[in-house]
Formats: sequence, C-alpha cells, structure tokens
Amino acid sequence: MSTATLTPTPTGPAPVKTFSDEDRIGLRANLRHIGALARRNLLQIKKDPESMFDVLLMPIVFTLLFVYVFGGSVGGSMGGGRQEYLNYLVPGLMAMMGMNIASAVGTGVNDDFRKGVMDRFRTMPIARSSVLIAKIVVELGRMMIATLILLGMGFALGMELGTSVAGLFAAVALSAVFAAAIMWIFILLGLAMKTAQAVQGVGFLVLMPLQFGSSIFAPTQTMPGWLQTFTDVNPLSNLADAVRGLMMGGPVAHSVWVTLAWAVGITVVAGPLAVSRFRKRT
Repeated sequence: MSTATLTPTPTGPAPVKTFSDEDRIGLRANLRHIGALARRNLLQIKKDPESMFDVLLMPIVFTLLFVYVFGGSVGGSMGGGRQEYLNYLVPGLMAMMGMNIASAVGTGVNDDFRKGVMDRFRTMPIARSSVLIAKIVVELGRMMIATLILLGMGFALGMELGTSVAGLFAAVALSAVFAAAIMWIFILLGLAMKTAQAVQGVGFLVLMPLQFGSSIFAPTQTMPGWLQTFTDVNPLSNLADAVRGLMMGGPVAHSVWVTLAWAVGITVVAGPLAVSRFRKRT
C-alpha cells in the first residue's frame, strides 16, 4: 500500500495584483480609459448637481460685483467709466476662472482617496496618469461652462469685442491650456495633503496673492514699485494681458509666449510629480 505526500495548500485571501504603467498600455487603450474615467466623474456631477453651483454662479457674482462696485472708480482712473472697465475686467476674469476651478481638482482627488476609490483604480490595468488626466478633462469642461456664462454676462452688460471671433476663441483656448497646467499643481496638493480642508486652505493662500497681485482687476501702473515687480513675473498677469490683447486688441506676442512657457514648465514639473505621488500614496 502506497502513501501519497500531500503538499499543504496555503490558506488566506489571495494577494491582490497591482498594475503599473510598465504594463505597456497602448495609446488607444489609454484614451479609452481616460474616456471611461471622465464619464465616471461626469456621473458623479449628475448625482450631485450642487457641485456645479460654483461654475454657474461665480462668473455672475464676480462680474456684477466688480463692475458695479469698482467699475466707476477704476474705470474713471483709466479715463473712461464702467463700460471701459467692463471691457478690461471680463478678459481678466477669464484668466482667473481657471485658477478658481482648478482648486476643486485637488479637493476632489483628496476626497476620492479618503473614500478608497483611488485604491481600487490602482489595482486596475490602467495607466496611473489616465486617472488624473480624466479629472483634468472634466474640470476643463466645467471651466468652459463658466467661461460661456462669463462671456454671456459681459456681452449682456455691453462688453464690446475689439478684435474678432477668432481672437475670442484663441483667448479661451489659451486660458484652458494654462488652467490645465495649474490643475497639476492642485492635484499634487490633493495627493500631498491629508484632508480636503488642508487642500482648500493652502490653495487659498496660493490663489489670493496671484489673483490680486496681478493685472486681472486693475492696471498695475499705479501699484507700488515692489508690487509691480511681482506682477511683472506673475503668470496670471501675463495670461490676463494675453487674453485682453486677443479679445480687445493690442500687442499679444510676448504675453502669449510667456504664458505658454509657464504652462509647459508647470506641466513638465508638476505632472510627473503628481503621477509619482499617486503611485506611492498609501
């Protein structure tokens, strides 16, 4: 009678396989994953329509507030009135809109990690960058809605386009390119901070000096010399001047190239850092 030697079978749950970008995911598959993840983010907005309140109301509130509170004094100092200030303000608000909406990306990423959604994504055979790019795609869509409302408010109040429709589209496209770059910074903040409140707090400290220390709301010629030095290197000033030139006329080449250089530089630095942080975050 022979006896068989039995090999003990390991017990316990099977290890979860994780996937990484090294699995050589093709471009077509990557685009398909981005589309599926973007659809998931859109469905989240559909389930929570209140998340669109900032997009729908912020352009209206900012336009009415600044035009009717500061339009008379600032417009008068510019040699005109509210009409001239309206033509000056709306392009600047287009530059600001992407910054404000970009801050929502960081809090959204942080919230997804807190809920465990990102942990599930990291076990799927998808590129890590596709999860983050899908967030940016949806936020750019939200930004386009806010921009359309802003432009509608501007034209309703009497804004006059000084160039052409092509110049207007170029201004919108430039704002979107810069906003996409800024979103990588806020994604990195969302991955680095422990809570959504911390992301909002740090984001506020970043946004306020950049927005008000720029040419978005008023010309910089009357500012103190040290502040003018800051506004000269502030990327939001270059973006606002470029958008204003594309919409209302004036020199734009320098501002456009500086803005594009900022966008490329931010993306090249912050993008890989965000993807790396996404892989390593526990």
